[in-house]
Amino acid sequence: MHEGNSQQKAPSGESQSVIRNYLPELVYGASDGIITTFAIVAGIVGASLSHQAILILGFASLFADGISMAASNISSERSKSGDRPTLRQASHHGGATFLGFIVAGCVPLFAYLIPEPAIPPFALAAGLAAAMLFVVGAARAFFTDRRALPAGVEMLLIGTGAGGVAYAMGRLGAYITGGAA
Repeated sequence: MHEGNSQQKAPSGESQSVIRNYLPELVYGASDGIITTFAIVAGIVGASLSHQAILILGFASLFADGISMAASNISSERSKSGDRPTLRQASHHGGATFLGFIVAGCVPLFAYLIPEPAIPPFALAAGLAAAMLFVVGAARAFFTDRRALPAGVEMLLIGTGAGGVAYAMGRLGAYITGGAA
């Protein structure tokens, strides 16, 4: 009976170990997914393009960038000297990066999937992205010596800066090309 109890507790400890092992990749993927996708949205809004363009380019970029991030993570893991992980082990880290990127990166696009949102879709996308950036940034406190509030604010500021630059570039691009900005 004692053996059964210890066997039941092991998966919990193993689960925590697995989460802790892949948490950096999940956070890295999530933060990049949010920032990249919101930057695409902000650039398209800055250029005064359609909601359809936001969804098409947003999802195309989301999946292409997610695959690129995963592949880069796998290559990075396999480039280590000494205790180099197997391709399978490295692929698990790449998969965690991809998962974080896709799940969190979808958030800014949700605002454009709601049929008639109560607030303008870009404002909703910006608010959702800001909230997720703060949460993902604060989550770094779980595996670093950082405190949650400063880590969350730091990630929020980085994402806000990237979104602002993308919006300005979208406006500039529309101006240069004679688009509707």
